[in-house]
Amino acid sequence: MKFLDQAKVYVRSGDGGAGAVSFRREKFIEFGGPDGGDGGKGGDVWVEAVDGLNTLIDYRYQQHFKAATGGHGMGKLRAGANAADITLKVPVGTQIFEEDNETMIADLARLGDRVRLAKGGNGGFGNAYFKSSTNRAPRHANPGLPGEERWIWLRLKLIADAGLAGLPNAGKSTLLAAVSAAKPKIADYPFTTLHPQLGVVRVAGQSFVLADIPGLIEGAHEGHGLGDRFLGHIERCAVLLHLVDVTAEDPVAAYRIVRKELKAYAEELAAKPEIIALNKVDLIGEEELAEKIAAFKRRVRKTPLAISGATGQGVEAAMKKLLEVIQKTRRGGKPDVKGVSIAEGWKP
Repeated sequence: MKFLDQAKVYVRSGDGGAGAVSFRREKFIEFGGPDGGDGGKGGDVWVEAVDGLNTLIDYRYQQHFKAATGGHGMGKLRAGANAADITLKVPVGTQIFEEDNETMIADLARLGDRVRLAKGGNGGFGNAYFKSSTNRAPRHANPGLPGEERWIWLRLKLIADAGLAGLPNAGKSTLLAAVSAAKPKIADYPFTTLHPQLGVVRVAGQSFVLADIPGLIEGAHEGHGLGDRFLGHIERCAVLLHLVDVTAEDPVAAYRIVRKELKAYAEELAAKPEIIALNKVDLIGEEELAEKIAAFKRRVRKTPLAISGATGQGVEAAMKKLLEVIQKTRRGGKPDVKGVSIAEGWKP
């Protein structure tokens, strides 16, 4: 299934049914009086967050949604039927914006959340409604009220507890495949990941959702590379795991590039709790690794974890640290990620 995280949709609710102009006509009953029924209500248009969806691909092939018109009133005081509502089903985490793509209408962050986008028009009154002591035979009825129409934007932000960030080829997909049942594409060239991936990580008898997004490069906020359009998928995360390729010529420079892009995208995202991990430690010697960790700590003032997604070295300790921060953050506490200890399994 293709991944689509944004779609523009046109919705229109149904018009109300027209009221009827009718008079009672029976043998031996003279001047039976008006008996025109009211029209039915037009259908509403709703959006609902449902389970089992993780993309908006359905809205690439159908962009127009129109509810039916209410039934028209009839004689013998028969009212028209109310038209059925229509519901657009979207993944949990979908946000709805006005046509300007900036004004938010609703954020469907929980399963079962729903919002009415367009209200159906009320049905018109039949001529029986207008009967009075001074108007015994009204010959007019109301038409139904028109429905509402609008263009909206649907924008999906995946629901994940932790997010992976880093430059292309930092090993994010390899790590996700190692800790979950997700099967992201893995190759030895940049931008292997073209759309976000989710995986469920189970550690210490508990589980959390880990999100992997395409790698960032310098100038991503200006559209370079794949740009920063996928950063929205980790905005809801409680913590970020920042992977840095330890084999890079300057790991600190690589770290600062991504931090700069996060800050340019949103201050709130850059302010999230962060755990730094030097990845691919199996490719260098212990002495060189110790030097790079010491240099990183001295220049950034943060102690990184040392892990290898390929061999599993230090990965479990990193996942436990993520779980700890997630639990503290979700409970409203302030996680302490300043002094992250070196991962188990490595000794300087």
